Amino acid sequence: MIAALALGALVAVLAAGAATAGGSAELVEVVEPLPPLDRSPEGAVEPAGAALDALLRARRSVRAFAPDSLDAATLGWILWAAGGITEQAGFARRAAPSAGALYPLEIDVVTARGIARYDPRGHALRWRRAGDQRAQLGAAALRQPWVSAAPATLVIGAVPQRTRIKYGERADRYVWIEAGCVAQNALLAAVARGLGAVVVGAFDDAAVAGLLGYAEGLHPLLLIPIGRQAAAPGPSAGPGR
Repeated sequence: MIAALALGALVAVLAAGAATAGGSAELVEVVEPLPPLDRSPEGAVEPAGAALDALLRARRSVRAFAPDSLDAATLGWILWAAGGITEQAGFARRAAPSAGALYPLEIDVVTARGIARYDPRGHALRWRRAGDQRAQLGAAALRQPWVSAAPATLVIGAVPQRTRIKYGERADRYVWIEAGCVAQNALLAAVARGLGAVVVGAFDDAAVAGLLGYAEGLHPLLLIPIGRQAAAPGPSAGPGR
């Protein structure tokens, strides 16, 4: 009952925000807890059925997506795999390594519903903007059609200063290493759920930052469109992609 009331309130807030600006509006941040984590959710690859090498062999860059939306449990599991908390041992340990455990990365997700930031500590989405912004994100990504077509796109950004405080000039290298680890986690998690994904590095940094409402010092590093692969193949990814 409580969950239903909370969901109803959230929908009302999002609808009100969308109505104020033609389907797109800035929000006072709305926090929506994601479904509890299931380490073996339906559709995931079981360790006994397929080892890590099977996931690695299956991973390919997918650029043609079916319009089906991702349910909250699936999206939440992929976000957890990318940058979620896996253990509380003195401090929160996450799924991807971070130099000095400083965690400079932020993960946003763009869906038909709006734009939200993943909160690993609460395993929740903090909705920051209402309305479908996928076309705008696609335009900022040099009009790559798979960005606007994917039901969900992860946007991995970084605040390098969090790492520079300890590591100085070396910090930028560590930030990029961490981003690569987070991205691979997300890609393999997508494969484990029977989904496809692709890493996108070609985009207008300022346009993406503006669309997502980035604060000063936060910079977009890469995009990961995710969804179920369409029946008809998209543009060739090329050998080994």
